[in-house]
Amino acid sequence: MSKPAPVRVYQVATGNVGTEMIRRMADHPDLEMVGVHVYSPEKVGKDVGELAGIGPIGVLATGDLDELIAAKPDVVTFHGVFPDEELYLTVLAAGINIVTTADWITGHHRNANHPHPSGRSWNDILDEAAKAGGATFYGTGMNPGLNQILGIVHTADVSEIRNVTTIESVDVSCHHSKETWIEVGYGRPVDDPALPGMLEKYTRVFEDSVWMMADAFGLELDEVVFEYELGACTEDVDLGWYVLPKGSLGGNYIKYVGMKDGVARVETHLEWQMTPKTEPSWDIKGCYITKVDGDPQIYSKHMIFPRPGTDLSNPEDFAKIGMTVTGLPVLNSIRSVVEAPPGVVTSADLPLRAFAGRFAL
Repeated sequence: MSKPAPVRVYQVATGNVGTEMIRRMADHPDLEMVGVHVYSPEKVGKDVGELAGIGPIGVLATGDLDELIAAKPDVVTFHGVFPDEELYLTVLAAGINIVTTADWITGHHRNANHPHPSGRSWNDILDEAAKAGGATFYGTGMNPGLNQILGIVHTADVSEIRNVTTIESVDVSCHHSKETWIEVGYGRPVDDPALPGMLEKYTRVFEDSVWMMADAFGLELDEVVFEYELGACTEDVDLGWYVLPKGSLGGNYIKYVGMKDGVARVETHLEWQMTPKTEPSWDIKGCYITKVDGDPQIYSKHMIFPRPGTDLSNPEDFAKIGMTVTGLPVLNSIRSVVEAPPGVVTSADLPLRAFAGRFAL
């Protein structure tokens, strides 16, 4: 069989994840980068390889959406911190597929916390635009995203399932996105009455992952409940890129719990630590955990280690690991998304090959 032509990709955004994906796309056998759309005027016209620190690659950053549409890529990869729904609608209507790491798994969260002015569901609006253009829209990442796929596949040999829980137990201080942590509430006093609502609003996309898992299990949940514990810094903490005053939020344990007939059935937990100097504090495992209560019972750790030779004393090199595992589920899914039927899809709709990496040959 002849090797299929590379998928032509136009990337949006060159922040932490986007910069790393420029580097990774250069080595991906399925993909050809044909453009990068940026929001910062000072980046327009610059070689995106230089923006990513890998030297010129002959692709210049653009800031005009018309240039993206005119390039007629097969797919747009979106790596902004937050969604750009107007861009999504324009791109989908032009018949261009979208895969995004920005705050989308099923659309439940966007509908609840960022509703469309018309009152219509964002999922319906995007699905309508995608089908009209003959394009597909898909959201993923590491967590939410691949973490919950791991939760699903770990049940393939389990009978009489009673509960499935996925846990992200990580130190988040390597994720140098001040904008993200300001919105989530890190650095605010733990007794700030606004803090629980901020945490819930800006982590509610993890509720989507519970609905997505339940859909794969054929389980109709009654509701998804938000629960939380807050860890207060026991002293002032200066991370170099962010300052956490004493008494401010420095860690949390969040649960999104899918309930059926009053029983917790499908859950995803976020055990986050910006600093170990909190009260209470948690035993951070530095991994992703799947627990299945059934017959048999399953306990699995997804451990992520840097490639040999990585300088872990360099915070930037360490942070790249998190950006890599966030963005690569997008790159590896692209061919399957391009081949999928038009409309909004979730991980439950895609074939197994959408979650497969590529060998370096």
